[in-house]
Amino acid sequence: MNMKAEFINPFLDSTISVVATMASVQPVAGKPYIKKESAVVGDVSAVVGITGEAEGSLCLTFTESCILHIVSKMFNESKTEIDEEVKDAVGELTNMISGASRRALEGIGHHFQGAIPSIISGHNHEVRHVTKGPILSIPFSTEAGSFTVEVCFK
Repeated sequence: MNMKAEFINPFLDSTISVVATMASVQPVAGKPYIKKESAVVGDVSAVVGITGEAEGSLCLTFTESCILHIVSKMFNESKTEIDEEVKDAVGELTNMISGASRRALEGIGHHFQGAIPSIISGHNHEVRHVTKGPILSIPFSTEAGSFTVEVCFK
């Protein structure tokens, strides 16, 4: 599967929409690029497998400052550390973005199912995509730091 705009845009649009709706945070997308190395480096990540007409995965990885800001706004309470509640929120955001992206792709004739997200945390941890394919990386910035959405299909 190639990474044409019709595949990139659903992930880009869904990410902005979900984060804006859930947390009243307006993420700004940077320039998408194809990443060469498989490791994701972040402070907390969620990765979800996607199956259907192609096998792949979706990964969201956040810097600590960024996710604490987003979750604080989601729950309307100050979060100061990546605890279980923050990890659950990362999983939930990933689930929602995965679902919204798959619905948008379905609208243009592509059918996929999503699995349950796995959460990984710890400063500078690595996440490896399950499939060996090109990894599309979309960087986003917020007023409180950055996060990255990665999509990989073989």
